[in-house]
Amino acid sequence: MNAQSLRLAIVGAGAIGGPIAASLVHAGHDVTLIDQDQAHIDAIRGAGLRITGPIQETSVTAPAFLPGEVTDQFDTVLLCVKAHATRAAMTDVVPLLTDTGCVVSIQNGLNESTIAELIGPHRTVGCFVNFGADRIEPGLIHYGGRGALVLGELDGSDTARLRNLHAALCAFEPDVATTDNIWGYLWAKLTVGSMIYATALTDRPIADCYAEPSFRDLFAAIAREVLALTSTQGVVPERFDGFDPAAFAPGASKQAVHASLDEMSAFNARSAKSHSGVWRDLRIHKRKTEAGEHLGGIIDIAGRTGTPVPLIREIHRMITEIEDGTRSCSDANLDELSRMVTT
Repeated sequence: MNAQSLRLAIVGAGAIGGPIAASLVHAGHDVTLIDQDQAHIDAIRGAGLRITGPIQETSVTAPAFLPGEVTDQFDTVLLCVKAHATRAAMTDVVPLLTDTGCVVSIQNGLNESTIAELIGPHRTVGCFVNFGADRIEPGLIHYGGRGALVLGELDGSDTARLRNLHAALCAFEPDVATTDNIWGYLWAKLTVGSMIYATALTDRPIADCYAEPSFRDLFAAIAREVLALTSTQGVVPERFDGFDPAAFAPGASKQAVHASLDEMSAFNARSAKSHSGVWRDLRIHKRKTEAGEHLGGIIDIAGRTGTPVPLIREIHRMITEIEDGTRSCSDANLDELSRMVTT
């Protein structure tokens, strides 16, 4: 399908928004970049937005602004900020939207719910994203590895805007897909994301954590907690990039668990991004992670549904302690969590 030229704003020109923006600019779309980091905006205005890594080496020029500097309006806004910045970013986004404009949540977590609360579900498009990238310095993004990218209307419908977005994003990810079950992908990613938070408790690469035999029962137990909660929401989780929800279902065999974790380890080993953004926040940037929104969100829903999530609660506590400087990243953290698992 050929993409019609889109005029859109990308709010958050970092690890997620940056590589997407570069591909869309190269494809001839009219892209405006908006980011709250003055140094990042200054660098883009000067040398352009630079993308490095094994996928592509490129630089693009596009209008770049701080929030509040933009007076234009757009039919499409790609929201690519961290989960904890969603509500504040939407304060800046709403004035940017035309009366029929939509926001596409290209983020990690269940941020579509927050966006839909603010502008309505009919103006919110869901997006599941799993590629690997990091912002290295102002103006420079490292795009380390491809991953699944799936778009979907919140009600599962097939719409013209969904087809147009799909066609446009093929410039970034040729295998981009659409789905009538976007919530299934978002909850599946939340499950894997919870496992990734556990990998950030150590300095090991993600692939090594999944491959380590002594940690496999732990990762399976983490997945089962979140998937049990997923079922209370009436959501059927989807498979992606090696993660097979059926492998972690009640009664699934050890062989199925190992097969899925083997695939997940292999997927991550192929990426030049060896560690998660969570780990980089903790170890490199020394800043708060998105745990309050991701793990905290799981805990809130679990409390409302009466679903036990003891491992998620403990991972959240450990991440918070690392953020506060009272705990270090170490295999000992995973050993401590493993002792909570009964097999």
